[in-house]
Order: sequence, then structure tokens, then C-alpha cells
Amino acid sequence: MRCLSFNQLIRKQSENILTMSTLTTSQVSKRLLSLDFLRGLIMVLLALESTGLYEHLFEATDGTMAHGFFQQFFHHPWNGLRFWDLVQPAFMFMAGVSMALSLHRQEEQGVKWSSSFKKVLKRSGWLFFWGVLDYAVRPGGLSFELWDVLTQLSFTTLVAFLIFRWSAKAQILVCIGLLLLTEMLYRFTHVPGFDQPFTDQHNFGNYMDLLLMNKINDGGWVAINCIPTAVHTIAGAMVGKLLLSEKQKIKPLLLWGLICLILGFGLDYAGITPIIKRIATSSFTLASLGWCLWFLAASYWWVDIRNHKKNLKFFLVIGMNSIFIYLFFEIVGSRWFNDYISAISNGLMEIIHIPDMPRNIISSLCIFALEWGICYFLYKKKVFLKV
Repeated sequence: MRCLSFNQLIRKQSENILTMSTLTTSQVSKRLLSLDFLRGLIMVLLALESTGLYEHLFEATDGTMAHGFFQQFFHHPWNGLRFWDLVQPAFMFMAGVSMALSLHRQEEQGVKWSSSFKKVLKRSGWLFFWGVLDYAVRPGGLSFELWDVLTQLSFTTLVAFLIFRWSAKAQILVCIGLLLLTEMLYRFTHVPGFDQPFTDQHNFGNYMDLLLMNKINDGGWVAINCIPTAVHTIAGAMVGKLLLSEKQKIKPLLLWGLICLILGFGLDYAGITPIIKRIATSSFTLASLGWCLWFLAASYWWVDIRNHKKNLKFFLVIGMNSIFIYLFFEIVGSRWFNDYISAISNGLMEIIHIPDMPRNIISSLCIFALEWGICYFLYKKKVFLKV
């Protein structure tokens, strides 16, 4: 009887341990579901943009109230902030959150820091490679450019990893240091012809592009955006730690989001540092980070706390293969796939005399539907591209 009771006790304890383990896994999965939804939403928006849908809708609504709404799906030309300016920061912020969850799993599995470092170094190398490749093939030949978001992410991911185990206060100080460094580089490096901190084509970022690539981006984008936007990835990693903890989550996200928004817009309104997405000024970095924190708080509250999980699959299918679909519509889509599908769909619609504007919109939706279908096929086959 004693032996039987002892066995029952062992079995019971094992069941309790298994239950606790299942709950922990379930909690992490729930957080990952929330993250995959947001990441999927970002990729859906980017994929739709790559099809030219927003341009068609913007033209179709000219002279109507909807015209102003669709204007939000284009980057602000310089000093200001539109919805579309928040997509890239959110992408890099989510990458930081994902990294924190991944490193947590590795730590639970007993993976050494050196092994994790090698993985991150390899990932950063691949991100850099794909980012450069995205811009490499031009009609005039090969080109070396460092403006792609993946190239930027290769740097910010490495920085976020190297300070991941530091205290929250130390990481916040690093973020402040990166923003101050950005301010100093633009304000106090007096290079002839590039000594106007916040003027397009005449700022320090443009000068660095000349040194690194021997060219300046016509749109005003600069490669050293990776310095201030590292704050997005570092902040994402810090938030990932928060989500894995037993601490209150929504209030800190909302509070820090509010602080960042006040600081970012305050710097702009006070005339100290303008909000400029194209050179990622410190005010832009803070304001966009504030919105990212609020977006995640809303998603976490809706998906994880309120338990609204129905109809998320549409976004999860793309969110779980975000690197693949990004590379697909950036490399394959823009260079061949979009034109090929548009030629077929437009040709068929011409037969039944559909006007140009509806035809263009339908063609864009056809391209997106096929891209989503490819992701769904990979999702069903459990094939996920990771770098």
C-alpha cells in the first residue's frame, strides 16, 4: 500500500508538472498568436501596397472625402507623419518582440549565449544579403544599396541581441544614447554641402550615403537610419520580456506609449527636431515607437485578454511567413509576377468591357489573392522561411 501510494503521489506530481508546462506553453503560444496577427497585418498592408492597389484607390477617389483617407497609405514627403510611415517601425519593433520570445525558448532549452550569438549573427548576415539583393538588380545593371528594411534590420537585430541581457534601465540608456548620437551627427558634423541637418539632399545622412554607396537617394532615404531605428528593435525586445513575465502588461505599454508620443510630437511642435520619417529623426523614432506600443497593447488586449481568435487565420497565414512574402513581392512580384498576372486579368476583363479603373483595382486584388494563396499552401505544408 505504501508503494502504491508513493507511485500515485509521483504520478500526481508528474501530472501537475505536465499541466504547469502545458500552461506555460499555452501562454507563450497565445502571445505568439497575438504577435503573428500584428505581423500578418503589417505584411498584408505591404503586400497590398506592392500590387499598386493604394495608387489606384487614391486616383479613383479624387475629389471625394475618401481621397484624404487613402493619402494616409503613402509616406509623408518630408516633415510630418502619416499612417504609412508607421509600417516599417512596426515591422522592426515586432522583430524585436519575436527575438525576445525566441531567446527565451533557447534559454529554456539550455542553449548557451555563444550559440545564440552565432544564430543571430547568421540571421543578421542573411538579412543583410537579402536586403542588398532586393535592390541589386536594376535595368541599368547591378547596384549596391543599403536602404532596404532588411538591411537596416540586420544591424538593429544584432544591437538588440548584444544588450538583451542588460537591465531595462541600461537598455533605455542605450536607446537614449542612440537618439542623442543621431542628433549630434546631423547637427554638429559640418561637411560642406551637407551641413543642413533637416534639409533633403543636404544632410549628414546623404553625405554618408555618398561615402558608402557613392549615390544619394532621390527620395531622401538614408542608410544610417539603422542607428535611430535600432531603438524600435531594442524596445520590441524589452516588450517581449514584459509579455513573458508575470507583470502587468497593458498599463506599462500604454504609459510608455504615451510618454514616447508626447516626447516625439513635443520635439516637433516645439521646433527642436522635426518629425521626418525619411531620415528617422529622434522625434520620429519616439513618436512612431509610441504608436507601436499602443498597437501591440490593443492587439494583446483583443487577442489574448479578450480571447478574440476567430477569423485571425487570414493574417496568420502571411504573418508566419513574413520574410518569404516580403522577398516574394519585392523581388519576384515587382520584376515579373505583378505584370504577368495583370496582363492576364486585364486581358480577360477587356473582353467584357470593364472600365480601366475598376480593372486596375481588380487586377491588384488578384495579385494579392494569389500571393496569399501561396502563403496558405506553405502554411498547410508547415513550410516557414526563417533566416
